[in-house]
Amino acid sequence: MLVEIPNLLNAAEIAHCRRVLEASPWVDGRVTAGEQAAKSKQNLQIPVDSAEALELGDLILRALGRNPVFNSAAMPLHVLPPMFNRYDVGMKFGAHVDGAIRAVPGAGRRMRADVSTTVFLTDPADYDGGELLIEDSFGVHEVKLPAGHAVVYPASSLHSVREITRGSRWGSFFWTQSMIPDDGRRALLYDLDLAIMAVRSRLPDEEPAVLQLTNVYHNLLRSWAQM
Repeated sequence: MLVEIPNLLNAAEIAHCRRVLEASPWVDGRVTAGEQAAKSKQNLQIPVDSAEALELGDLILRALGRNPVFNSAAMPLHVLPPMFNRYDVGMKFGAHVDGAIRAVPGAGRRMRADVSTTVFLTDPADYDGGELLIEDSFGVHEVKLPAGHAVVYPASSLHSVREITRGSRWGSFFWTQSMIPDDGRRALLYDLDLAIMAVRSRLPDEEPAVLQLTNVYHNLLRSWAQM
């Protein structure tokens, strides 16, 4: 399931992220890649334990907490602290699959990566190339969103970033361990949640159909959730 989240960050938050990132140190992005992915990864990142990364990561996490689309689509149990990268001219990331298990910085534990998220911090008009290409059973989806928008997709997906030919593409990326590990079940619950919201916009909450749909949603969640 691929879900686009418009306006995860507002204009002031985007501007703040850009100011902090512009003053941040950048290192080779391969430092956080697995052995296979590192062979095709060409980008820059700010150190994951830097003050800048921690500050902006908290900003992203607060935005996620107030966003109903992310919470409905990802069903988050744990969210890895967000990281920040950039692709300059000539940089790209070849086709790869994200690692299934990620170490949580400073926590002494690991988490399962079920859901990948990319938050765009550069407007599409400011760079050429840099499209996020996500493959699933329906083909290849090309994603290039306005600054502040995000995309959520299964971490199990084969994906890549097309080479930058003009400008620079900046963004945040991170992984989520979902309460619903199976993507098919997450998709069903997401669709059911959207249907419930649509019905509630037309009918009162005490309407039997609304109550029944809500009951089905929560009982499926109760049955499938892993805590």
